[in-house]
Amino acid sequence: MSDPSLLPLASLQDVQVRYGAVAALQGVSIALQRGEVLALLGRNGAGKSTAISVLLGLRAVDAGRAELLGGDPQQRASRRGIGVMLQSTALPPVLQVGELIDLARACYDDPRPLQECLALAGLTDLATRRYGRLSGGQQRRVQFAIALCGRPQLLFLDEPTTGLDIQARQGLWQAIRQLAGEGCGVLLTTHYLEEAEALAQRVVVIEHGRVLADGPLAQFRQQLAPRRIRCRSELDAALVRTWPGVREVQRDGLRLQLLAEPAEPVVARLLAEDPDLQELEVHGGGLADAFVELTREAA
Repeated sequence: MSDPSLLPLASLQDVQVRYGAVAALQGVSIALQRGEVLALLGRNGAGKSTAISVLLGLRAVDAGRAELLGGDPQQRASRRGIGVMLQSTALPPVLQVGELIDLARACYDDPRPLQECLALAGLTDLATRRYGRLSGGQQRRVQFAIALCGRPQLLFLDEPTTGLDIQARQGLWQAIRQLAGEGCGVLLTTHYLEEAEALAQRVVVIEHGRVLADGPLAQFRQQLAPRRIRCRSELDAALVRTWPGVREVQRDGLRLQLLAEPAEPVVARLLAEDPDLQELEVHGGGLADAFVELTREAA
């Protein structure tokens, strides 16, 4: 018998969804494990929202299979172990922050204590403030507190830090890391690619309803976004272009600019081949570069 702790918290298996003549999902397979933060990325209209709707039981599949906590996402019992923070949420503006969270806590048998919810969302000083008097960023933090108050096994976060300032965003990131460390799985959608880079262990990219990439963040970044190396050197650019790991070389006067991955052996060879090399810089290829490259190739 399989170990339950090793089974996915949620999965899509070759899922297809159509809206009339439009194929929103075309054979999508995704699995989210316990304690994992997975970033689901894609341009507008790529199919992210449809995939989440299926996992939340809001949309049935036309083909394939969806599972949520071992059951059918459209069954209420399967949804009791999740927390959800959507892009837009309507809450009573006249209620206080603490009252709203307590109302949500009353839906669960073993909710997280109110003070803990407030602390995780950075709301301790706003517990008695009316929701309608909060800024947009503060309201997002209330929605986050409500999403986590039931001790979810799986947390869906759809653009969670929209409207938050830098300090509040970093506080939310820390809370997400804490929840993942406790074993909660997190499915994150965001247009802030630096947010996905800061939080996710795995990245799934969807384009035109298909999965373009699915893998660990580090592997994804290395394969698609080689690092940039800049230096002052008289080495022949055509010769450097033949070195293992070098993908592109350009010369601008006395400067060489390279794209290389892995970069470390290339840097070592530059230093060995040119004792007079100066102004060496290495810039890591980020997730944003990888995402742009991948979606450009797909287009």
